[in-house]
Amino acid sequence: MKISKSEFTISVAHPKDIVQDELPQIAFVGRSNVGKSSLINCLTGNGKLARTSSTPGRTRLINYFLINNSFYFVDLPGYGFAKASKMEITSWQSMIEPYINNNNKLQLVCLLVDSKVGATDDDKQMMKYLSYFRVPYVIVATKVDKFGKSKIKPRLSEIALDLGLGPQDVFGVSAVSKYGSVQLLEKMDQFIE
Repeated sequence: MKISKSEFTISVAHPKDIVQDELPQIAFVGRSNVGKSSLINCLTGNGKLARTSSTPGRTRLINYFLINNSFYFVDLPGYGFAKASKMEITSWQSMIEPYINNNNKLQLVCLLVDSKVGATDDDKQMMKYLSYFRVPYVIVATKVDKFGKSKIKPRLSEIALDLGLGPQDVFGVSAVSKYGSVQLLEKMDQFIE
């Protein structure tokens, strides 16, 4: 897949406003500060498309980005640590469940895991949730540029083992070096067509 056009379309704050048009959707989910927005910018080649921040929990809405005029990337609120009130965090998380459960245009969820931290309990819970509801997903290990090239594959194997998956089931990516972005886009292509 080659992304030639990307644009922000809408942010929604309530499950009732989830976009339900005819276009397929690929969602990005993960803990706060895992790099969802940075990954979207990397995959689209547009460094200013999704708003990034060094402060965890900046994505508080469901953000839609139209890709090639044919499908959406959807940036979901992060879970886990965030500098926000418990009420705000509960509110964001209450948007993720209806988005996933009531969305017949959702083709794939990219579950992002920080490659340095490894899969957290929250990540494992999200993986179980997606499996239970039979939502297609891929595990994307972000920030692999923090490792030397020779250490990336062993680290991905460790993450896969921890999640009970095969090494081929974890995609390592770096928004900084673009490592793994082509392979991830090829995988996404299988779900869009």
